[in-house]
Amino acid sequence: MSTLTPLPEMNTEAIREKFNVARQLGKRAKDAAESLGLSEGQAVAAHCGEHSYPPKAVPLRGSWVELLQALALCGPLLALTRNESTVHEKTGIYQKISTMGPGGRMGLALGDDIDFRLFFDQWHAGFAVTELAANPQNRSSISLQFFDASGKAVHKIFQRDATDRDAFADVVAHYTDPACGYVFRRAEAKPVPLADASIDAAALVKAWTGMKDTHDFFGLLKTHNVERQQSFRLTEGQFTQRLATTALGDLLVEAAFDGVPIMVFVGSPGCIQIHTGPVKRIEPMNIRGVQWLNIIDPGFNLHLREDSIASIWHVEKPTSDGVVTSIEAFDHDGELMAMFFGARKPGKPEREDWRALAGKLPHLAETLAA
Repeated sequence: MSTLTPLPEMNTEAIREKFNVARQLGKRAKDAAESLGLSEGQAVAAHCGEHSYPPKAVPLRGSWVELLQALALCGPLLALTRNESTVHEKTGIYQKISTMGPGGRMGLALGDDIDFRLFFDQWHAGFAVTELAANPQNRSSISLQFFDASGKAVHKIFQRDATDRDAFADVVAHYTDPACGYVFRRAEAKPVPLADASIDAAALVKAWTGMKDTHDFFGLLKTHNVERQQSFRLTEGQFTQRLATTALGDLLVEAAFDGVPIMVFVGSPGCIQIHTGPVKRIEPMNIRGVQWLNIIDPGFNLHLREDSIASIWHVEKPTSDGVVTSIEAFDHDGELMAMFFGARKPGKPEREDWRALAGKLPHLAETLAA
């Protein structure tokens, strides 16, 4: 039973006015909402109905998987999934979308470019959001935005130049339902991990050694009641190594220079979005005192707050195809920012060039001793 509590009430007209002021000051929608003490979902919901403030929003109804499947006729779209510190943007066609598991609560998108793992039990609300163009001569932009029960964005979909806008409008019209009165609630507190001493580290190592597939790792964490980074600490020196917090920049620059194709995973509460392929243009940027590490390639953008990195781990997982190596970055709240792998198909061994690249990244101990 959920113990979520309702968010405080605020006059919707006041939300619209204050949100508009914050946006005019250059804040992103998420930051503008949080500056008002609201979740992004709550701010978007306040823009439904008749009013004079941008943006305009209309509620959408599920089923969410059917809505996503209907987007196949729209041509290329920009898929955006983000967490607190990292934004993953991928352009492609929404294809090969299906559900699995009890009640279809989990979903897959296995298109050529759009590659997701979806957790529909976290998809609480959806909206079509219309933003006016800065230049009045340009047409407005309509996006689809989905949120969890606390109002945190789980996935967003934007039109591109090549999008069939008529088909997109048809999808919006079909799934629009003004009767959807979405209410958001405060998120439950994050569970406190057990103390390291309470974990049977020997049993954890034994189970880790016996993994046959990288997907076994999620079950391993659950079975041993261990938090992800905690498992890394407890197996450090055997399956994991701490890397310098500058290692991601080194990783991406080397991958681009050597042409090593990689996989980039970024997750929200309801979606893990994946890029597979080479990366080319790596751009560190300092914007208003915030240090961003960016990949800016045709069809794929990554924006990661490098100044939010608290730890990076080199992780090895045994599989029936051999060891699979990941590089995993965490922020100061212990949240997973992004994971990086070598490009790989199931049933195939890990690329040697990726393993070599990951193996030469600077370890934290070496950096501290320098």
